[in-house]
Amino acid sequence: MTSRLDNLKRHSLVVADTGDLEAIRRYRPQDATTNPSLLLKAFELPGYQALIDSELAAVRAEGGDRQQKVEHAVDRLAVAKGVEISRLVPGRVSTEVAARLSFDTQASIRKAHELIELYGRHGVGPERVLIKLASTWEGIRAAEALEREGINCNLTLLFSDAQAQACFDAGVFLVSPFVGRVTDWYKKETGQDYAPDEDPGVQFVRGVCERAGSGGFDTVVMGASFRTVGQVLALAGCPRLTISPALLEELAASEGEVPRRLELAPAQGEVPGRISEAEFRWGHNQDAMANDKLAEGIRRFAEDQAVLERRIHERLA
Repeated sequence: MTSRLDNLKRHSLVVADTGDLEAIRRYRPQDATTNPSLLLKAFELPGYQALIDSELAAVRAEGGDRQQKVEHAVDRLAVAKGVEISRLVPGRVSTEVAARLSFDTQASIRKAHELIELYGRHGVGPERVLIKLASTWEGIRAAEALEREGINCNLTLLFSDAQAQACFDAGVFLVSPFVGRVTDWYKKETGQDYAPDEDPGVQFVRGVCERAGSGGFDTVVMGASFRTVGQVLALAGCPRLTISPALLEELAASEGEVPRRLELAPAQGEVPGRISEAEFRWGHNQDAMANDKLAEGIRRFAEDQAVLERRIHERLA
């Protein structure tokens, strides 16, 4: 029998939720990602020190004040890591815009342009990159503008139907609705554990997939933030699934059939009207879980960015 990972790949494109090059080589995902949290981990690994030293030396040579150097170093390191990943995957590398820009549309667009330019210097075209933005109203507007330019985006920290609809309206390439963080919130609120089919995170992502299919939207749905193999398998058939190395290992090490659990609904003719900013903010506000997790997610990403910047500041001294 083949592994459950190989059988899962018959139903969904598998993306590695890691920047670990060895894990990417081992599990052969379609796409992969890089972000400040993963770069922070790289600072502790001997194998990445030469890359870090090389990029920081280039930043020192460029001049500018210390804070500008630090911010540019984050971008250079993210892109350098992304370039390495691009050599191992046939698809895309997601690269994040700093979380602190989540409520600034124009600054997010400028940062995306800078990242695409840096990739271009390494010979990696925009067709190999996804710009990762938080699913705030401002982040979605930035993505809409970037998509019109041919720069594809991955909208992350997606927890509400309002966020999903706004992303579909904007024509973004891909959305990453979170499974585990949704479930974490409900488990904390209710004290309950959930079987995969009753799991609130699984049900949320299934709903996003159904909304995309029935509305005839082209946006790719990628389930993210898994806590268990059961959650992953319950979403077999979701167009893409981004999975951590630990869960990829568990799937690769076990054999068995993986039935398709999700069939995308066909378009149902009339497309719902475009959601307005007021409707977006009200709809998102009415979902306590989505409010809490979006705000928390942005804070956590910003905290990791700040720690990474401090580490870079120390190395630049």
